[in-house]
Amino acid sequence: MPCYRCGVRQTDPERGKSPWRRGVLRDRLVLVCPACQEAYDWTADLESCSRCASVHLIRRLGQVECLDCGLVREPASAGPQSPQSPQSAQSARSLRGDRPGGFGADTALAEEVSRALDRVLGRR
Repeated sequence: MPCYRCGVRQTDPERGKSPWRRGVLRDRLVLVCPACQEAYDWTADLESCSRCASVHLIRRLGQVECLDCGLVREPASAGPQSPQSPQSAQSARSLRGDRPGGFGADTALAEEVSRALDRVLGRR
């Protein structure tokens, strides 16, 4: 999964804790790379817990869970959107796949994965 801000992809992690951070944005799990963590107020775009205001949220099994207080909620319904800041609009475009690294189709990655599978499985 790429960084939701810049689109860079996570590489094989080193041993220990990953420098990448997780969060939830518009009820979707997103990753934030170390460079974006340093360059931006990366927590400003993320959703926060309604109980404790933490941004340490994850999305799993169709629910959003706060890692700090344990609150579990269903994703918000797809209702009318509030006005967005330019940065929030950029993040929304990233989630829709309107730029490289978003959640949209990534042909280069698909081709790379296909070549890797061919090598591993001995296909030509």
